[in-house]
Amino acid sequence: MKFPDKNTIKVTVGLLAASAAFFTGLIAHEGYRSKPYLDSGNVATVGIGTTQYPDGRRVTMQDKPVSKEQAIEYARAHVSKDEVVFKKSLQGVSLSQDEYDLYLDFMYQYGQGAWQKSSIRRELLAGNHRAACERLLRYRFVGKTDCKARNSGCYGVWTRQKARYDKCVAANTENILVATDLTHLVASDAVVDAVAARAASEVAP
Repeated sequence: MKFPDKNTIKVTVGLLAASAAFFTGLIAHEGYRSKPYLDSGNVATVGIGTTQYPDGRRVTMQDKPVSKEQAIEYARAHVSKDEVVFKKSLQGVSLSQDEYDLYLDFMYQYGQGAWQKSSIRRELLAGNHRAACERLLRYRFVGKTDCKARNSGCYGVWTRQKARYDKCVAANTENILVATDLTHLVASDAVVDAVAARAASEVAP
């Protein structure tokens, strides 16, 4: 028998947290810039996609440069706040670690408001995980520009969304196991490893 891959094991969102891979991917996609710049949506940005400092101030083009260490600190503070909202928005929903990371990454890019109103979230609340994957592909526009076109000037928006979609589909293709009784475990790789081990023992001859 083929056992579930840890990336397809779903755990209630309350037990999950942004993984190390999440932050690695965030830095890879957002990049690091010490000086303020205008992103594809014409919003003043600095560091690793930061548009608002931890104290609530919006980034402006007149702000001083930030070090990479500061940029990482800002990003972690931002993600920490996002996670509180993210978990509350998906009460009762179970996700795999990959799903958790990719949807949290979506929130980081598009904002808490966009996430709360998204059809992605509605599908997840309805238990339609695969349909939620499909909804990701709708978020490929900057204004009226379709970023799917290589010469759009925002092609990176499309490739980032397509990468999320591919991970989402992989997490919802086969051998999915939902864990419902792991509230005594902390959110980490230990959670999914424990579930996989339990699944193996239950089907052992």
